[in-house]
Amino acid sequence: MQRTLLFVDQVSAWVGKAFAWLIVILTLAISWEVFSRYVLGTPHDWMFDATYMMYGALFMMAGAYTLSRNGHVRGDVLYGFFPPRLQAGLDLLLYLLFFIPGIVALIWAGTSATDYSWGIREHSSVTAAGLPLYPFKALIPFAGALLLLQGAVEIVRCAMCLKTGEWPSRERDVEEVDVDELKKMVHFDDKELELAERALLEKKGQPR
Repeated sequence: MQRTLLFVDQVSAWVGKAFAWLIVILTLAISWEVFSRYVLGTPHDWMFDATYMMYGALFMMAGAYTLSRNGHVRGDVLYGFFPPRLQAGLDLLLYLLFFIPGIVALIWAGTSATDYSWGIREHSSVTAAGLPLYPFKALIPFAGALLLLQGAVEIVRCAMCLKTGEWPSRERDVEEVDVDELKKMVHFDDKELELAERALLEKKGQPR
């Protein structure tokens, strides 16, 4: 079971990281458009459509990846102080009441919108040179399905935590630097840091 959960984490991560490269393309495209518009005097009408579709694709396809890393914004003023079983119970309740119905609705609406868009070969009407919208809209149900799959994994994790009292492991990724962990990595403790600071101040002629 744990291997299956981690495999789904890896799939979500692979998709999210693949689409994350859009931020590089988006940055280059916007930089080129600014140069073309203000230096060369040759703006491109289709660039606005292209940039918002790239950003939208990046945003949608990062959802499951972020969920797999437990990285979505959470109002955890009290949540962080709760024992694991209570956290899991609250998460499970919220997944069943809000997450699953919301994502199913997203897939349903996204599929209908995609079918219609492909049927008429829909193009953007924002600019005269409107780009095709149907490939972009096809990402909506795909992103929803991936989120639903990752949500199912998180529900299983909640159930396992309720049973064992501990959260199952998940795929690790780039995280913010934890000062306490950094101290352990470089083999410094608070006493050694205090002595080093005192020595530095004495060297500057400012004894504590």
